[in-house]
Amino acid sequence: MPRPGARRHSSRVELYQRIVAAIDDGTFPPGAKLPPEPELAAQLGVSRSGLREVLILLQEDGVITRRQGAGSTVNQPPPAPGLERLLPVEALLGPGTVRCRRLATELEEPTDFSGYHLRLAPAERACFWETVVEVDGEPACFAHEWAADEKVLRALVGPELAAVLRASLADPPATGAEGGPATGSGPAPAPASDSAEPAGTMLAAFLDAGSGRHYTARGTLGATMLGTERGAAIARPPETPALLLTQTVWAAGRPLLAAKYLFPAGAPLLSLASRG
Repeated sequence: MPRPGARRHSSRVELYQRIVAAIDDGTFPPGAKLPPEPELAAQLGVSRSGLREVLILLQEDGVITRRQGAGSTVNQPPPAPGLERLLPVEALLGPGTVRCRRLATELEEPTDFSGYHLRLAPAERACFWETVVEVDGEPACFAHEWAADEKVLRALVGPELAAVLRASLADPPATGAEGGPATGSGPAPAPASDSAEPAGTMLAAFLDAGSGRHYTARGTLGATMLGTERGAAIARPPETPALLLTQTVWAAGRPLLAAKYLFPAGAPLLSLASRG
């Protein structure tokens, strides 16, 4: 299933990376406004339509903020650790019975999203999870989560988390009748056996394995649409509005987890208090 952050057409990826490189080298520092689209397109030698597509991706990935009539602004780096309590999304949805259903797991090379947010080297690999979080049997959130390279996780979090992620790659996700990810248009997946450990989001696995460690996180909120693939997965129209939360989790000055949480219209409201 195509997902946000997946590798796209090479020219689009190259343009995305050129703009990110200009942000990293200080050409467009945090808080600065990007030039107007016609001017920036001319500077970069690309079409305005191609540039606009990449700016939309950069906004979705939390790199910039775009406002009608005000242009595009480079977002600030993650703030210093504060007093906020970091909780997985399944702990914030409810009331109701919350269940996580894993659709996909993959070990993948850096993409535009994971490479930027996790500062991945070309040779490093990110573990990817796609999870649907349901409340009382209704899809409430799509979670797309990427973890940093296993060597980094072992050094900063410990072997337990790395083992959980590695085991997930050997565990096939829930499938529908044709063997692909279960969707709303096909039969419901068979229930897990009583002995199987229930699935959770990757952030929940981080917090379980890194108990006592001090994480800090930065999130950005935006609006988007559900899209064709995700809409098909939960039998909703592709134009269904959705709230998008992009989040990066850090430890010891290094990003360890990058995620996109998509909440379709009608999903339960997030609560600031833990369900537990």
